[in-house]
Amino acid sequence: MYPPCVFRPPSVLVMAKHIPQRTCIGCREVEAKRELLRVVRTPEGRVVVDPTGKRAGRGAYLHRERECWETVLNARGRLEHALNLEAPLSTEDRMTLEQVAATFPPRASARAGEVQNAPALK
Repeated sequence: MYPPCVFRPPSVLVMAKHIPQRTCIGCREVEAKRELLRVVRTPEGRVVVDPTGKRAGRGAYLHRERECWETVLNARGRLEHALNLEAPLSTEDRMTLEQVAATFPPRASARAGEVQNAPALK
């Protein structure tokens, strides 16, 4: 007969934890979901900010930087397209989003992966 098989678990395996990735609709950069802020079209048709990321409805993600928010709010139809809105964003919802955008700082001078003081190409 064959000798019995001995099962030995592998030595300490460290599995990398899955980190969900999302794309900012303002600058189109991919970041970890927790680094971005979610904007939601609720089932009632309102557009609201969802800081928890768990609210029901169609969502889109933006950096917590003023430039990304201004890009989306000034670009005609960008937020409407991302949230599949059938009508333009209501004035009340737009004003709420503009107030939220005003609370964020300007874009950080250096993000992960960007080179600081990079020489200009000629």
